[in-house]
Amino acid sequence: MVSINYKSYGELIRQGNLVAFPTETVYGLGASAWNPAAINEIFRVKGRPSDNPLIVHISKVDMIYEFTNYIPPRAKLLMQKFWPGPLTIIFKKKNTVLDSVTAGLDTVALRMPDHPVALELINHTGPLVAPSANISGKPSPTKSEHVVKDYNGKIPVIDGGDCKIGLESTVINATTTPAVILRPGFISAGEIEQKCGFLPVVKKTSDKDNFTPQSPGTKYSHYAPDAPVYWLDQTKKPTSNSLILLHSAIQLKDGGMTILKFDGDYSRFARELYDWFRKADIEKKDAVYIEPFTKTQLMNNSILEAVKNRIEKAISN
Repeated sequence: MVSINYKSYGELIRQGNLVAFPTETVYGLGASAWNPAAINEIFRVKGRPSDNPLIVHISKVDMIYEFTNYIPPRAKLLMQKFWPGPLTIIFKKKNTVLDSVTAGLDTVALRMPDHPVALELINHTGPLVAPSANISGKPSPTKSEHVVKDYNGKIPVIDGGDCKIGLESTVINATTTPAVILRPGFISAGEIEQKCGFLPVVKKTSDKDNFTPQSPGTKYSHYAPDAPVYWLDQTKKPTSNSLILLHSAIQLKDGGMTILKFDGDYSRFARELYDWFRKADIEKKDAVYIEPFTKTQLMNNSILEAVKNRIEKAISN
């Protein structure tokens, strides 16, 4: 990996600029969690709704106390088992936390990413808000070139290679009883139960629900390419200029279509989903069709609940 000048990037952030950087989930668009102007710039360049809260990224546990006065025992257990990692935990916030970070809620979302570049950058800058570094609603970036393309090279990007997970973090509200997963991710409810001894509820929400979201990715349509996305079934017949994503070993006559076969490698399917959404637009595909998941597949592969959530957010009505 090319040597990274963290001091230089840190200075850019301290001056109020935005810097995109890699995490294990997706690339984030970083700004100081204490700079209102920089945070407003994130909302502007992304076209992000102002009622969509941001996640604060930290590199040390002590940084939590800048944002909350109290860590519930359940949250401490989650931190011990899953940090650093793809789990965002919601806490009651201090009054000093900026409303633009929390969308005016009385809670704040915190995460410690599991990526050496992200952690070292935060060591140089302090806590960063960092939503996915894409235009709001579009597929999240899992490669540095995705960010460069979205912003026409106008935002500095720290290239840390491809993201190893490729889906946004699980978000859990640990302030409630029972704890509630607001956004599914790589860490499932079952894994939390296995490692922490309690089973969180998974909240179901609709884009049409009239509510203030406590977490990113719960209210608005997200993750969608320009090409319409459909489940592969009998109701729509793909054209020859379609992209077909098959996750199992089923066979399909190509008829000139681009067919990707993942043969049960669900981690790879998750990791490459957004990249293929983006390629569909580059190649000007008519549509993207995705093989539905069976109940057995969903039960036996924890990552698939998050993958299904992202596809349903991208699906064409």
